[in-house]
Amino acid sequence: MSIHELMFYLFSGMILLFSVLTVTSRRILRAATYLLFVLISTAGIYFMLNYQFLAAVQLTLYAGGIVVLIIFSILLTSHITHKFEPIGIKKMVFTIVAVAAGAILTITTVLNYGFNTVVASSQNPDMQLIGGSLLGYGRDGYALPFEVISVLLLAAIFGSIVIAKKEKSK
Repeated sequence: MSIHELMFYLFSGMILLFSVLTVTSRRILRAATYLLFVLISTAGIYFMLNYQFLAAVQLTLYAGGIVVLIIFSILLTSHITHKFEPIGIKKMVFTIVAVAAGAILTITTVLNYGFNTVVASSQNPDMQLIGGSLLGYGRDGYALPFEVISVLLLAAIFGSIVIAKKEKSK
């Protein structure tokens, strides 16, 4: 087993473990911290795949932005001791059915898809091409994904405020 395989299994195991801990933790601050570890492990896999830009975006936008914003909103609203209510048996059964259906769909899709090897030719860097790609909305454009990420960040801000301001029902 090479070091790359070992690191892949380590990051994958961390993602699985902390994902389960994120959704099963009853304390909201711990769930946010576990989510931070999931996002950092995902960035580790991106680094292994030589997707440095995507890994940097993962660390700065998600781990550095959204999770920190959620943690700050929890700490600033004094909900640090907040515990979620225990899950009932009905919700647990529906959750298990949804997870099993999603896992079966994902596994069958991956197994039935014919992955083809693509060899990319090296290109000389052209500043006009790079600038057009950064500002374009077309096939190789980055403006649309940037806008989608900014809308996602805005939705995360609103979601964290709603979670933070939620009052206990009496």
